[in-house]
Amino acid sequence: MGVRIAVALVGVSLTFPTTSYAQEDTNQLIDPSHLAALSYRSVGPHRGGRVTAVAGVPDEPFLFYMGSTGGGVFKSADAGTSWINISDGQIPVSSIGAIAVAPSDANVVYVGTGSAEPRGNISPGRGMYRSTDAGKSWSAIGLPEAGQIGRVVVHPDDPDVVFVAALGSLFGRNEERGVYRSADGGQTWENVLFVNDSTGVVDIAMNPANPRILYATAWRAQRLPWTMISGSMEGGLYRSKDGGETWHQLRVGLPQGLWGKAGVTVSPANPDRVWVIVEAEGEAGGVYRSDNGGDAFRQLTGDRQLWHRPWYYNRITADPQDENTVWINNVMLYKSVDGGTRFTPIPTVPHPDSHALWINPHDPDIMIEGDDGGATVTLNGGRSWSPQRNQATAELYRVTVDDQFPYRLYGAQQDNSTVSVPSRIPGAMISDFEQEYQVGGCESGHIAVDPRDPNIVYAGCYGGSISRYDVRTGQAREIRTYPQNHLAQRMGDLRYRFQWNAPIRLSPHDPDVLYHTSNHVHRSTNAGQSWEVMSPDLTTNDPAHQGFAGGPITADGTGVEVYGTIFALEESPQERGVIWTGSDDGLIHVTRDGGATWLDVTPDGFPAGATVNSIDISPHAPGRVYVAAYRYRQGDERPYLFRTNDYGSSWDLLTDGENGIPVDHFTRVVREDPVRRGLLYAGTEFGLYVSIDDGGHWQSLQRNLPVTP
Repeated sequence: MGVRIAVALVGVSLTFPTTSYAQEDTNQLIDPSHLAALSYRSVGPHRGGRVTAVAGVPDEPFLFYMGSTGGGVFKSADAGTSWINISDGQIPVSSIGAIAVAPSDANVVYVGTGSAEPRGNISPGRGMYRSTDAGKSWSAIGLPEAGQIGRVVVHPDDPDVVFVAALGSLFGRNEERGVYRSADGGQTWENVLFVNDSTGVVDIAMNPANPRILYATAWRAQRLPWTMISGSMEGGLYRSKDGGETWHQLRVGLPQGLWGKAGVTVSPANPDRVWVIVEAEGEAGGVYRSDNGGDAFRQLTGDRQLWHRPWYYNRITADPQDENTVWINNVMLYKSVDGGTRFTPIPTVPHPDSHALWINPHDPDIMIEGDDGGATVTLNGGRSWSPQRNQATAELYRVTVDDQFPYRLYGAQQDNSTVSVPSRIPGAMISDFEQEYQVGGCESGHIAVDPRDPNIVYAGCYGGSISRYDVRTGQAREIRTYPQNHLAQRMGDLRYRFQWNAPIRLSPHDPDVLYHTSNHVHRSTNAGQSWEVMSPDLTTNDPAHQGFAGGPITADGTGVEVYGTIFALEESPQERGVIWTGSDDGLIHVTRDGGATWLDVTPDGFPAGATVNSIDISPHAPGRVYVAAYRYRQGDERPYLFRTNDYGSSWDLLTDGENGIPVDHFTRVVREDPVRRGLLYAGTEFGLYVSIDDGGHWQSLQRNLPVTP
């Protein structure tokens, strides 16, 4: 998921004083002062991750803000040459959906958390934040249940008047969604546009010549582990002419059926000109324009490349000085100079998957763009852009280490490549770039390093494919466990369901034995040249979750939504042939005879449909195993950590919402210390925790680690 820095606790043995001390939190068994010497250091990679929120300051042409989907808020005072984080320690959530600088007072900056470009592994938001000193300090200003916030708009003359597009919870119904207005800088809020408890608002545009006139796009969006619901009859474009007091849906010339995600913008050069890009059925989707302030629209183009995968993009931005120039964010950044009829991609943008754009109203050549590679700035209208290798916001799906000394770390970065970085940069090196390299595979999945030779690396790609990569020669051999194209397919038609994040493991007893998982466990005894199926279907195999992903308007097929799969696999280092699996739909299995027989050992009371994200086999006793699971994609954010000491015959829940890990900090990983029994580390959506009593009590081990999944 979206991690800013990778944390690896390798061979760490910590001894803590057990003397009592005065404390307010009874879960803090360790005096926090004894942790003061512990700190984390970033080892890279220093390359940007996904950014869906950007902003600039009109009167300061080199000053910009960007919001990462997993790393918080950053600021640049040198046009993107360098970035510093300004939210660590103050905004307790890493997913940023919107940033707005007050036009009348650049010291006032609003941040809406929760990205509204909702991938299947999106992180949730926690409301609104405000700074009155240009980002030096931040205050929470409410809307904690607004979920994903798509846009924030500030009145041009009053920095305390602000409007928020709240998409709401992405994972279930809730009331805190729609358009919110505050007249006192966020001290109080009014919900001025509410459609229903499943339809929120994702975009707002204000008429710059008359701020009483606002436009908002309503969208029903819901993520489930197996699909993305986008669209309803209640979605659409709304307008207010009285500063948000009343709203009316605009219909003339616009699609009349299902509406999905839509973006809206108003031309500052001609405020009667309004554009909207719409996800709609059939030929009705595309770009529409009104030249009378929204009273009537006409379709300019239905070109699908402009609204491809609309739930992930569909943002549109008007040029501030030319009424005929308009920009669209999609796989590429597109520009039209003829009023929106024809669009041309901008090939100079350093990374695809474009999500956000801010244009300086005083000089349209000055822009900041956000994409899956980070934020990038242009000062010459897009002819050249600032680098993205200066932002430590890479979203890494998993992290692993090798056995050499000093060791290296490995991960696969969202919409980038696999990467290996050293645990320490040699003194003669001026930067980590010189020691960084790719290891095959692609943007998704697991990595396994041959313990005999760290130059041989197995890395996944979109679930169904593995590469065997030789670092020395750069040669890669593609391995397919089964020859099928699982992208854009109906899941029920697949012989084997491989998830985007499918596990890859080498046996600790024989590194020529390679494991890969679909809804079955697959095993190769010759480094991937041939395969056998060594398990039955170890998932619920529910046909209701095996249709096409996406709908009711647009299907999606990247592999992220492939469901009913084995999501975690580990073989015991102590006992050959003892293998554990966990599925993304709530089942845990174990074999103790190398796959001849499998036993369902799912704990009683295990949350239905929970994703088993990690399994940790204790080095201290046979049959002792820890499991971390989450269920946030079904609206349940509780932490779930389990332990068994008897091969799954019985289980203990190590998280009850009161023993140190907060009730809404859902858990992603748990590890037991390799030297000290019962010393546990847990990674959650919002930080790192430690237990010295085998999960009885937990306390923060965050120290200087940024809040990040």
